[in-house]
Amino acid sequence: MGDPKKPRKKWEGPAHPWRREVLRQELELVGKYGLRNKRELWVAKTILRRWRAKARALLALPPEEREVRAKPLIQKLYRLGLLPSPDAALSDVLRLTVEDVLERRLQTVVFRKGLASTIYAARQLIVHGHIAIGKRRVRSPGHLVSREEEPLVGYHPLSPYAKQAQAG
Repeated sequence: MGDPKKPRKKWEGPAHPWRREVLRQELELVGKYGLRNKRELWVAKTILRRWRAKARALLALPPEEREVRAKPLIQKLYRLGLLPSPDAALSDVLRLTVEDVLERRLQTVVFRKGLASTIYAARQLIVHGHIAIGKRRVRSPGHLVSREEEPLVGYHPLSPYAKQAQAG
């Protein structure tokens, strides 16, 4: 099983870390989405890289087998809110970008719903335990919010912000 104090690495860094255009793009994304460091961006890129690799592997299969095995991947990405419809094609999976993944993070969803004034304030609200999905407190800003969870995102019932929202 492994030592619980030494979790597996969830990210892979860039192959060429000192390319100017990559550094500039990463810095823009870190600022736009309020990420703590580039490692959070690399986690999102790794998640996307694995989904796209699965889609490329499925495209190499014969058509009848591809249809059967592609359905679960497409359904999962639709439930996560990354694909527009459950009838999407594998080519739509290959068109996904890291911004699509970053838009599904809890931090971004909280900011887009207007629960926080800035993307950085959204991160702070989440880490301090003021945000819940349903009645379950979530303290991870990197939590990927699914389509069914998105309407449930709000203030935790015991948070002073929830009391302010009810009063005001």
